[in-house]
Amino acid sequence: MPPKKKVSDRGDGVRMTDDSLRVRQLTHYQFSWTAGEGGESGIWTLQLVLDQGAWEEVLTVSADDADNLQDILKNTGSVFYDIDRRVLMFGVTKTGE
Repeated sequence: MPPKKKVSDRGDGVRMTDDSLRVRQLTHYQFSWTAGEGGESGIWTLQLVLDQGAWEEVLTVSADDADNLQDILKNTGSVFYDIDRRVLMFGVTKTGE
C-alpha cells in the first residue's frame, strides 16, 4: 500500500472544496418579478445556478438590467460568475482574435 500523502503546513497542499471555488460557470438562470405594494414598482431578481447546482446566487436587478441581461444570456455560450466580486463574465475569447 503506498504511503499517504501529507498536507504541508507551508500552504502548498491546500485542499480544494466546493466552497473554495470562487469563479463558477453559469449553467441555468431564472428571472422572477415580485409585485410591489399599493402601486409601487415591482422587484426583479435573477437566480443564478452555477456548476449544475453546486452553488446558487440571487441578484436583485433593475427592469432595464433584467432586459439587457436576458438578451446577453440568450446570446452568449459561456458565462462565468465571480462569487466574491459578484461579477458576471460573458463569453470566452482566445487572445489575438
